[in-house]
Amino acid sequence: MTRLNGKTCVVTGAARGIGRAIAARFHAEGARVILTDLDEPAGAAAAAAIGCTFRALDVREESDWAHLARDVPALDVLVNNAGVTGLEAGAVAHDPEHATLADWRAVHRVNLDGTFLGCRYAIGAMKAAGRGAIVNVSSRSGMVGVPGAAAYAASKAAVRNHSKSVALYCAQQGWAIRCNSIHPGAILTPMWEPMLGDGPARAERMRALVADTPLRRFGEAEEVAAVAVLLASDEATYLTGAELTIDGGLLAGSAAAPG
Repeated sequence: MTRLNGKTCVVTGAARGIGRAIAARFHAEGARVILTDLDEPAGAAAAAAIGCTFRALDVREESDWAHLARDVPALDVLVNNAGVTGLEAGAVAHDPEHATLADWRAVHRVNLDGTFLGCRYAIGAMKAAGRGAIVNVSSRSGMVGVPGAAAYAASKAAVRNHSKSVALYCAQQGWAIRCNSIHPGAILTPMWEPMLGDGPARAERMRALVADTPLRRFGEAEEVAAVAVLLASDEATYLTGAELTIDGGLLAGSAAAPG
């Protein structure tokens, strides 16, 4: 478990869910991990449990990234994981007809602006060495339309495309700084808990939510972390500008049942 041995890695939005799983796996692979999150108590607790360093970071704020660049001027890996759906506080109209501009912008400010600022920081922190890896967490929703979550889908699609722009720019400069995006589908993280609930009906609700997934199950955060390790490692030095879906086969073609 030393695929990231000695590498300095920053993971954003890592207090829980996919980000926490990535931070934990990176640490297990020998990396020096800086776990960041806006939620300071949860982030500090996650870092303590993993055994890595915590740093408060609001990915929307340019000044926070500037402070990180000052304190961590050299970097090997950045995972831009922090993101929101816009529905965290409950039911809010996010369809193309009724979404407010304020709600639209709030989602893009985290998902897209945060990724842009993170990529910009990473390039500056990696270019002296001329190498590094940027992993941007997009979503299955960045590859298809989502009528009830238009801002989320649009922001994740933009993350997908910006990853390619970053990859091409770094290659043009002659740097071995790679940038790739990963696109998780239904991954069993805390964000699903309000829909799943407790009690005997939970299993049936889980089955219903993944009925269209060929593998017929939720993915695990650790399965996403495994792909992030590959992209961050020196095993993937010819992989840049790519997008990897982690969705149980949903986007492979038809949503029909296997066979």
